[in-house]
Amino acid sequence: MGVRLRPMRDDEYDAFYAAAVEQYAFDLEENGGLGREHATAKSVADHESLLTDRLETPDVFLRIVEDDDGRAVGTVWWAIQTSRVGESRAYLYAIAIKESERGRGLGRAAMLALEEEAREHGLDRIELNVFGGNAVARRLYASLGYLESAVYMGKSLS
Repeated sequence: MGVRLRPMRDDEYDAFYAAAVEQYAFDLEENGGLGREHATAKSVADHESLLTDRLETPDVFLRIVEDDDGRAVGTVWWAIQTSRVGESRAYLYAIAIKESERGRGLGRAAMLALEEEAREHGLDRIELNVFGGNAVARRLYASLGYLESAVYMGKSLS
């Protein structure tokens, strides 16, 4: 299964933004230990700070994942960032495949397409963060050669 990443259009942005804010708030609540209200507030604040100019935010790339038939099946949000040692790299903020389209290899294909797009921008590294509770994503990233560089752990005492 092949995919193509194309630039997100303005008429697609609001739906992407709403879904991204909702998903990140859910992840913060489920895996980050935040209450719903705090998780939602943090998600909104983080998205507003990262997407200051919507589709025109410098060095930010919002992509629609299209399958072989040209159907929109997901989104990829990545950016060019500079590391602490001054090296540029791609940072994957989010990849989302529609629930009805999952299990067909589209996430893997989208990650490979992202790798190619990052290379086209002269980048030779992609970094990302994944919540520990997202076992499916962690397995996908590991199968593509991504290595864990830090693990944050916690235990509830209640």
